[in-house]
Amino acid sequence: MKAIEITQFGAPDVLRAAVRPDPVAGAGEVLIRVAASGVNRPDVLQRKGMYPVPPGASDLPGLEVAGVIESGDAAAMAEAGLKVGDRVCALVAGGGYAELCVAPAGQCLPVPAALSDIDAASLPETFFTVWSNVFDRAHLQAGETLLVQGGSSGIGVTAIQLAKAAGARVIVTVGSDDKAAACRALGADEAINYKTHDFVAEVRRITGGRGVNVVLDMVAGEYVARELDCMADDGRIVIIAVQGGVKAQFDAGMVLRRRLTITGSTLRPRSVQFKTAIAQSLREKVWPWLESGAVKPVIHQVFPAHEAAAAHALMESNRHIGKLVLQW
Repeated sequence: MKAIEITQFGAPDVLRAAVRPDPVAGAGEVLIRVAASGVNRPDVLQRKGMYPVPPGASDLPGLEVAGVIESGDAAAMAEAGLKVGDRVCALVAGGGYAELCVAPAGQCLPVPAALSDIDAASLPETFFTVWSNVFDRAHLQAGETLLVQGGSSGIGVTAIQLAKAAGARVIVTVGSDDKAAACRALGADEAINYKTHDFVAEVRRITGGRGVNVVLDMVAGEYVARELDCMADDGRIVIIAVQGGVKAQFDAGMVLRRRLTITGSTLRPRSVQFKTAIAQSLREKVWPWLESGAVKPVIHQVFPAHEAAAAHALMESNRHIGKLVLQW
């Protein structure tokens, strides 16, 4: 099979086209003929040597794919409600930048009829991540307010739409007025350009001093202390990336007095059982929103698979709004 491999850790040009042996589905797995692969920031970190591959996973980058099931464990497919020939998208622990990819059957989801393979390839990583962190971990409820740091990212555009569909109010931070407009068009109630405004002051103004209930944080570092100043009592901060650094100083007394929660998670190393449970929740609660059009994929650009380096360069530029996808 054709694949894109990391020849050494470094800049985007270390990604090269290669030929690899076809993978074989094992127990509990299916083999997918890949039509499209999503590009995510963890892929960039892996390329730089900053995101180790979990034991047993492919060394090829790529955490989400869409395509057709070619073969697999019949019992596992039956349990997941799948069969050979089905169009699916899947969350994988690696190996997504390839023409063939093995995925646990429980981590596959049917592609809604109205969506293309490119649309579907943009879904798993961000939808699994947002659902697990915003809803399962931070327990966002209808009527509450969510602050998303980085509203125009792949995670951000997903969080906006899922939170709005669930009945929450959404505030986002972005780095330009164009991105602010794009986030509002997706349903964000407010968008703050952090380059021209202090997001803490703006959140206080927007919420009438009450603060937000949940923060989805992809920055960490010095942002954590500032986010605590944005919180309503009993608020929850969930950290899913540390683009601003791994160390934070904050007022622990405020956490105690106002009953605040600081939590976080990474998805890639979690068990198949854990990810299968998320997939079941998505199929039950979120897939109907996709099927009705209430929630839509947001694709910024599609690249031929052999131009993966260009996709990574664009992601690192932060000029995109939504997802980047490779097409095979």
